[in-house]
Amino acid sequence: MAKNTCIIIVGPTAVGKTSLALALARHFQTDIISADSRQCYSEISIGVAKPTPLQLNEVKHYFINSHSIDETVSAAAFEKYALAASNQIFARNNIAILVGGTGLYVNAFCEGLDSIPSIHPEIRNDIRASYELHGLKWLQNAIQKNDPLYYSNGEMQNPQRIMRALEVVLSTGNSIRYYQQGNKVIRDFNCIKIGLSLPKELLHQNISHRVDIMLQEGLIDEVRQVVAYKNHNALQTVGYKEIFEYLDGQSDLNSATEKIKTNTRHYAKRQLTWFKRDAQIHWFAPGDLQLILNYLATHLV
Repeated sequence: MAKNTCIIIVGPTAVGKTSLALALARHFQTDIISADSRQCYSEISIGVAKPTPLQLNEVKHYFINSHSIDETVSAAAFEKYALAASNQIFARNNIAILVGGTGLYVNAFCEGLDSIPSIHPEIRNDIRASYELHGLKWLQNAIQKNDPLYYSNGEMQNPQRIMRALEVVLSTGNSIRYYQQGNKVIRDFNCIKIGLSLPKELLHQNISHRVDIMLQEGLIDEVRQVVAYKNHNALQTVGYKEIFEYLDGQSDLNSATEKIKTNTRHYAKRQLTWFKRDAQIHWFAPGDLQLILNYLATHLV
């Protein structure tokens, strides 16, 4: 009997991961687990580029619309959820598909999470108080000074992740990356990792087009509906922060739109930096469906 296998699809935002995941789900008649740290929230859809209702109806997706925006969802919580979902899928199909651009979530699913020493509460409290007072720029400068390794490849637009990295380095003297290189968990299923990439110019065109479509589909109204949650971790993300600034009168719509596009390009670059470190990922162009199927045919055991 063939061993259970999870096909992992990764790559930068707007590269075409959703389309490939759906094509493979149809081909293998199986379900999809999302590894996106924002698509799990039921209150937001447009700004996180969820699959359409039609796509969600066609193929069962896990970790989409599974949580409320006022819940705290961590990589550890995702690991537990995704492993349970994969067990459900493997009960009826020996192939599952996991797709997303949140690298830490992918690592948690495939390899488990590393153990980080306890953090001094006063350090955590001081960092959060300073962030509330001085904002994201202060956080970015602090992590650049104290943990240049994380600064070089971390999520520099995600204050929660930066605060976590900062509290670790100030409490332990070591970069959080030091604790993210430990012993890997051996899963009882195989993982085959497929990466999607495009030339930078094409990816940037996709990003620009996607942002324009999001605005046409009602991104501003969606952001208005979640203003009450604007300080929650779930909304400290590209596409929402910039529209909050627009709604607060801090920028005009054109400036906010261009800022979303710029910040999304930066985010895509950080995603690629993360995934390129993983030698197990085999890279394809988004349109290479037949090449990908041929590759999978020779690697499924």
